[in-house]
Amino acid sequence: MDIGRIKKIFDNKEPSFVEDFKEFSVVVPLIEINNKLHILFEVRSYNLSQPGEVSLPGGQIEENEDKYLAGLRELEEEIGINLSKVKKIAQLDYFATPFNFVIYPFLIYIESFKEEDMKINRDEVEEVFFVPLEFFIKTEPLKYKVNVRMDPPDDYPYHLIPDGKNYNWRNGYYKTYFYLYKDKIIWD
Repeated sequence: MDIGRIKKIFDNKEPSFVEDFKEFSVVVPLIEINNKLHILFEVRSYNLSQPGEVSLPGGQIEENEDKYLAGLRELEEEIGINLSKVKKIAQLDYFATPFNFVIYPFLIYIESFKEEDMKINRDEVEEVFFVPLEFFIKTEPLKYKVNVRMDPPDDYPYHLIPDGKNYNWRNGYYKTYFYLYKDKIIWD
């Protein structure tokens, strides 16, 4: 193997996560109601995992699917928004969870939004509600940290690492934020 071959292998390679992560795309839909911007939220169907939780439209990215287009696909599947009304504003910062999920959020604007244009998929969405953007600008969330620690299984090869079972594993934390809006709890 020579340097030319190495360069060819890495030519046009897109960086990605090394670990086995599941990738998800979500959209943060801005809509206008009474001349004020709002964010559209969903309450997850009781037929799904995390039933009854508040979420943004989105879901798992399929193999070879564009991250942004995955979010739009989920928006259309979940609440039937006509994608010709959607304008991409920006890709927001993505993040990885301690649960091997990577979330890619996109800020979008839905032009000429009307509630009656939605076709809610009741298999996935229990209800839809809207929160004024101003609420998030003016409201400080409740902030908490959840400890995350390494917990190797009993058959872990401790004999291969320094100090074996006494190895000084690093611990971390996962930040969670809570917004209380009317009767809804919006958290991550």
